[in-house]
Amino acid sequence: MHLDQSYRFSVAPMMDWTDRHCRVFHRLLTRNARLYTEMLTTGAIIHGARKRLLGFSDVEHPVALQLGGSRAEDLAASARIGEDFGYDEINLNVGCPSDRVKDGRFGACLMAEPDLVAEGVHAMKRAVSIPVTVKCRIGIDDQDTESGLDIFARKVAAAGADALIVHARKAWLQGLSPKENRDIPPLDYDRVYRLKASLRDLPVVINGGIGDISEAKQHLAHVDGVMLGRAAYQEPWRLLKVDPELFGEAPPHTTMKHALEAMMPYIEDQLAGGARLHAITRHFVGAFHGMPGARAFRRHLAENGVKDGAGLDVLREALALVGGPHANFAKAETRLRSECAS
Repeated sequence: MHLDQSYRFSVAPMMDWTDRHCRVFHRLLTRNARLYTEMLTTGAIIHGARKRLLGFSDVEHPVALQLGGSRAEDLAASARIGEDFGYDEINLNVGCPSDRVKDGRFGACLMAEPDLVAEGVHAMKRAVSIPVTVKCRIGIDDQDTESGLDIFARKVAAAGADALIVHARKAWLQGLSPKENRDIPPLDYDRVYRLKASLRDLPVVINGGIGDISEAKQHLAHVDGVMLGRAAYQEPWRLLKVDPELFGEAPPHTTMKHALEAMMPYIEDQLAGGARLHAITRHFVGAFHGMPGARAFRRHLAENGVKDGAGLDVLREALALVGGPHANFAKAETRLRSECAS
């Protein structure tokens, strides 16, 4: 049973990557993907520069605010602020394994405290009218991923969570670094499938190690949604396939070049407001991965985008180094698959 098409495909929240500039870029590649902010702590939202931290462009919708925190009253206050800013969803991070997060009693360590997470979800649900969701792992350290995940999921569902996003790996808080936790713990997609089978009325989204849209389609036979992380960021041209293959719609732009040209008015506006070109174009590094001229494109942006006063001419010059305006990304993907298999 698949309950909510709005969770069918999303781009994962990724620290230092999915900022507002990245999200505008991704939105020009897919109208339907659900986008997520980087994790923001409740303390930063309540006490920090809210406009700078939370501001986003209208074109980003649907866009969710991901929170890091554990105190119910702070989560409720932050969720309310997020709703007032216009976010479409509030998501609670119960998956980040970094030491800094663990010391602050939020992130993956909260999987050991399902009652506390449920209390936070309940408080946020009372505070806002938009959906409240939770992103978690299948377990932590020596936790039993069967009973532990079932208990956790059922408690947050009973507290009112509108969806559960599950990274299909354990997080090892003892012995592995955050980077190692992204790759070393084995993926267990079947565990997420079993969770969905037991929670038929709760949207369950799968995340972790999913490399392309064809893999996403396979997962959708078992769960309600798929969340793509590093593959979407490092090879963003894959997002051009989301709308036609998962939603039966044409993409906003037929080529990456067209999408980047469409982003130029936004870039011009941001530069006029004091942004530096590199802060925006750093998200384009993988835009032409596997295409003729991709390396020259990356080098030109890296060398010139960081210069004082760098403007749109730098991006135009970089785009001129890439193959023709009708570059075929479907063929590029076929070639990449062949190279990887050989």
